[in-house]
Amino acid sequence: MTAHMGAHETMEVHEILTATIDSINLFQLYRPHVKDQRLLQMLDRQLQFTINEYNQTVQVLNQQGRGQAVPYRSPNNMAPIYGLDNPAQQSPNLSMNQMDDRDVASGLLGCHKSSATMKMIASLECADPQLRRMMQQGAINCSEQAYEVWQFMNQSGYYQVPTMKEETTNTVLNSYQTAGNMMNNMGMQQNRQQTAAPMYMQQ
Repeated sequence: MTAHMGAHETMEVHEILTATIDSINLFQLYRPHVKDQRLLQMLDRQLQFTINEYNQTVQVLNQQGRGQAVPYRSPNNMAPIYGLDNPAQQSPNLSMNQMDDRDVASGLLGCHKSSATMKMIASLECADPQLRRMMQQGAINCSEQAYEVWQFMNQSGYYQVPTMKEETTNTVLNSYQTAGNMMNNMGMQQNRQQTAAPMYMQQ
């Protein structure tokens, strides 16, 4: 017996589950090309998490489990490295035998980014609150996994972060100022209106 759902959220979940299956299959295709043990451990950890998350979603839809999505916990958090240091040239591989750790990591990163976007959009279309929370948590999980992959790429020099001059950065960011107190502004407007009313009546 499946859960009672609206047409729109049914199609959104259909797209999410199909994309998740594709991700699981893609991760397994990538695995034989991994040489770095850190990347291999990360891939295996994320693959197992994705499988568990997929199974839980299916069980909830079939009313066979609870819809408390488990958050993804990255074991390591490293400070990002900023700036460019002789970034390597990039081009498509002409053979699958040319695939290396950078290719695998970049593929994982793109997959997680896409999945995070899809799941957050799906959550906005969910009428069922339980399913909505699962989609929201799923989007956060993909975001966390994407950042874990990005950290590996950044530390390995695969994903370098270009920067602007500090003066330019500060100029852009300092151009924004905080908003004033809304209630104070409303009070000032009312005072002005009350002050202006007698003057208008005298004309």
